[in-house]
Amino acid sequence: MKVIFTEDVKGRGKRGEIKNVPDGYAQNFLIPRGKAKEANKAAMSELAGQERSREKHEAEELAAAKELKKVLEDDKTVVELTGKAGTDGRMFGSVSTKQIATALEKQYQIKLDKRKMELAAPIRALGYVNVPVKLHHDVEATLRVHIAEK
Repeated sequence: MKVIFTEDVKGRGKRGEIKNVPDGYAQNFLIPRGKAKEANKAAMSELAGQERSREKHEAEELAAAKELKKVLEDDKTVVELTGKAGTDGRMFGSVSTKQIATALEKQYQIKLDKRKMELAAPIRALGYVNVPVKLHHDVEATLRVHIAEK
């Protein structure tokens, strides 16, 4: 019997897959527990509609990420932060992604998750630093951060 999986079933199939399974397994286990439904015309068209909706949503997310990349990589977009520093230009403490995200929101009203910023280590020096930001699995931007002495 052909079924459409409504959730992942270990060893059988993933959500949204259409597979042929034994009749008894489908009728006695998968369908009663809501893990799958019979693959008839109505269910197939519903699955196709969900697939189109998901693709449209992904395209919108990608477009939004590209738009945000343009804003972040603009020459005017420089996040300004201050911190105490010694005579050699090294800071007392460091600047984390959380501080950068907070400053970006205050200065430019752009809400960005701190986990999307890919800093290898916290920033400990004064000056300009380019921070890579992963906005989408296909879109990566670079945010300029300027750290000045208090």
